[in-house]
Amino acid sequence: MDYRRLGHSDLEVSLICLGTMTWGQQNTEAEAFEQIDYALDQGINFIDAAEMYPVPPMAETQGATETIIGNWLARSGRREEIVLASKVTGKSAMDWIRGGPRLTRQQIVEACEDSLQRLQTDFLDLYQVHWPDRATNFFGKLGYQHREDDDVAELGETLGALAELVEAGKVRYVGISNETPWGLSEYLRLAHQHDWPRVVSVQNPYNLLNRSYEIGLAEFSWRERVGLLAYSPLAFGVLSGKYLGGEKPEGARLTLFERFSRYTGEIPEAATRAYVELAREHKLDPAQMALAYVNSRGFLASNIIGATTMEQLKANIASHDVALSSKVLKGIEAIHQRYPNPCP
Repeated sequence: MDYRRLGHSDLEVSLICLGTMTWGQQNTEAEAFEQIDYALDQGINFIDAAEMYPVPPMAETQGATETIIGNWLARSGRREEIVLASKVTGKSAMDWIRGGPRLTRQQIVEACEDSLQRLQTDFLDLYQVHWPDRATNFFGKLGYQHREDDDVAELGETLGALAELVEAGKVRYVGISNETPWGLSEYLRLAHQHDWPRVVSVQNPYNLLNRSYEIGLAEFSWRERVGLLAYSPLAFGVLSGKYLGGEKPEGARLTLFERFSRYTGEIPEAATRAYVELAREHKLDPAQMALAYVNSRGFLASNIIGATTMEQLKANIASHDVALSSKVLKGIEAIHQRYPNPCP
């Protein structure tokens, strides 16, 4: 397993990160334990969670993912072997989370305390803002409309609260997620102005159907040492090709939850078909080719993979050992020119 420095921190994280958002919904605790044990055996040291997991979010399951991880930590005693990350929920209609989550000081401190209790640990290596409080373009939203009257927690209050958690020893480093170039630049400005912690990572979507991170944020990753934690590297599994032609595999995520439509549609399907055909032409597994492309990006800190079966998990982790030839990379760029970011 390869490891990369997470931003300017002293954390060395595995190139592959174990995602957890299915634990407590599609995966049982026993299955999650098996995934963690196998991942660590393969050299993975990085586990990413969130207070709202599992997904899709529901009041009756909220926090189950962190609880499962906490139970594994209590059973195994291997806390020092992993880099543990979680997230505080941004503004949303999920009123079962603190009556409606906001990124205020009070809510961030409360959220962190609750996560630490569920995770059965004294500290988080990385604590991330899951998405902005303000109305901006994330989760595939386009057509930005500025709102001066937007009722949001100021970024200064948010980062100030995170700084308190770092000072208290409950969080080692902070990161952001589903952020824009402006948002990242503002976090960096505030950190410099107030001598607060600098964010070390941005957890945004990045895959062959959505390379929008390259527009603006990738340069920040290089110049400001704020690495990408890529989520949805398989576009909800679409890039495996298993949904082509209207297929609905039993138990698959998009079969169970039709609400996840971000990577579906005529143009995304055409692009996916082209990528799958390219992979098969070069005798590559389509999913592994898609993951290997993400792994190869210099601005990447870690690639967050998730799986509901051990077969999927093993194949996804094995993408670490897949090197894409110049012909494959050229083919990927040619397809991208035909279908540029069909799912921003």
